[in-house]
This record gives sequence, C-alpha cells and structure tokens, in this order.
Amino acid sequence: MTKATIPITVFTGFLGAGKTTVILSLLPKLPKDYKVVLLKNEYGDVEVDSKLAKESSLTAVSEILNGCMCCVLVGQMQNALFEIRDQYHPDRIIIECSGSAFPATLAFQIREMEINTGGDFKLDSIITVVDAENFAGYEDTSPTAKMQASYTDIILINKWESVSDRQLDTVLDHLHTLNDLTPKLRCDGRNGVDPNLIFGIESKLFLDKNAHNQDPSHIEEVETLTLYRGSAAGLGHKHDDDHVHADGHNGILGNRSPDSHQSIPLEKLKESLSELSKESVWRVKGFVRVQGANVETFILNWAFGRYDLTQSDPSALTEDSSVRLTAMGERGELRRAIGSLCKTLGLSIL
Repeated sequence: MTKATIPITVFTGFLGAGKTTVILSLLPKLPKDYKVVLLKNEYGDVEVDSKLAKESSLTAVSEILNGCMCCVLVGQMQNALFEIRDQYHPDRIIIECSGSAFPATLAFQIREMEINTGGDFKLDSIITVVDAENFAGYEDTSPTAKMQASYTDIILINKWESVSDRQLDTVLDHLHTLNDLTPKLRCDGRNGVDPNLIFGIESKLFLDKNAHNQDPSHIEEVETLTLYRGSAAGLGHKHDDDHVHADGHNGILGNRSPDSHQSIPLEKLKESLSELSKESVWRVKGFVRVQGANVETFILNWAFGRYDLTQSDPSALTEDSSVRLTAMGERGELRRAIGSLCKTLGLSIL
C-alpha cells in the first residue's frame, strides 16, 4: 500500500494581519472527514490562538513558542511535523508562522524533509495574509513584511472592507510593485476564502535558490514582553530581578499588592486599549479577568488599534492572577509605548 503524502500549507503575514482568523474560516468549508492539524509558531509564551483553535474542528493544534521556527527553532518544527505525521496521519498540515518569519527558509526546510522522508511531506503552498488597514505603514519599516509579500504563491488581502477605495488602491500598488505576478485575493470578511483557491497549488517557490540565501536577522525587528497582574508563577520564566513594575522599578515575585489578582473593570480595559499607539505596539494578546455585569475571563486579541474579547475558561488564569498578556512591537520603543497600559491596569513587565 502506497503511503499518502501530507500536503503542507504555510501561512505567513505580519503581526495582526489576521492569519488565525483566515485559517479557522477554512475549516467549515472542508469535508467533515477531512483531518487538518495546525502547527502554530508565535513569539511570547501565552497560548492564546491555540485556545481559540482548539474550539474549532481542527484534528489537533500544536504550538511552538518563544522564538521563530524559520531560524532558531528549526529543529522544533521538524520534530513537531514528525509527531503530527505519526500521531494523527492528517490529510493536511497548516503551518501558521510568527509574524516575522521568512517564508523562503521554511520552504526549503519542508522541501528537505520531503526528500529525507521519501515523500511523507510536500510543500503545497505559501499563503501571505496582508492587513489592508496597516500594510502601507509597516511595509515601509519592515523588510520582513516586504519579503513575505514577495515570496508567496498567493496574497490574501484582509480587512479591506474598512478602508477607502483610494487606500486599497495604494495597498494594491505597493503589492504589485513587490510582486507583480502573484494572484491577490480579497478575503470575504470572517468568511475568509474558498479552500479550493489555496489548496492544491503544489508550490515551486523552493526552486528559487537566491531566496534561501537571505539572512533571517528579522528577529531583531520585533520586541516581545510579558505583562501580568498578580502572581507570575507558572509563566515558565526564571523569577529574578528582571520583573519590572508599572512604575519602572525592578521587583521580584511576591512584591505585589494584596488586590493584584482582582478583576479589571471592563470600561477601564477598553479605555486603556484605545490609548495604545499602533505605531510602536503591534500586538497584545492573552488572558484578562474582567469585571462587567459578572466576573469573566476573556481572551484579548489586540492588533493595530482593533481588538476582540472572546470568552474563555476561567482556568486560563490562576486564582491569584487577573492578567497575563504578550505584547509585541517595535524594538526599543515597546516598553515605553505600553507604559500607560501597565500603569492604568497595574501590570508588571516580565
């Protein structure tokens, strides 16, 4: 009996482009018996998107945290793919890259695995999701964003409904300049796109030898910080003098006010989020215990000025914690830019 080759679809796109939303929108359009496993890679140590994904019809979700698998975490990606193959035998693996991943490097890694396993895997396509609201801004400052739009089989234009025709034309002009030949498809809001448009591409991008030689020093573009209120126990970090409270002074685990575990008033949370600078802060995601009509735990997903609050299991936070977030943004500016958020909500920076 001939073994089935597992096609791999890779999703790239800058921070906050909407990759997870697009991926999850594909699932209801697939046959009921079609098994998809999602392998996610993200900076930080808060498994936010995996919590969302596990509530979907995915067969399984695996997440690689605290680094980028196109460079420093190459071995972890390969091991994760082998584990997915052996444990689930899926019909397809979807890899969702961190917002600063170089797609060319991943393409070559998957191609090497295809050769070394005798065809157990194959690169089907690389899909780049572009945020139409913010692309013209971050494309000017991020070499990675340009690389993602240049090295791809298909570009999905997301969040285009909320921009003017002139703004959309500007985004399209930039994309055509970067990559004139690649198809550019508009997402249908949260309905995403038809899987038939992006599955079965059988990418040949890895044949471009020059793309593989680019230095993945992109990791320096993004700074990542952990924000918390309450106990930092269980965050998986060395608890030493690296903890910084909202007033800027170093602190250590346990130097928190007695009420630091209490919930955050909903209006205060909304006001704080509305004041964040999307020029220096690109993503804030994690868990917040919120006081509204009732005390509830939510998944917070903030990107470039827009955010969602999705109800979550209270066990996502320990009893003595009320906030656990990962903030991502411009290196050298992020800590200053989130200062007001930390002060208002009483957060510490890890």
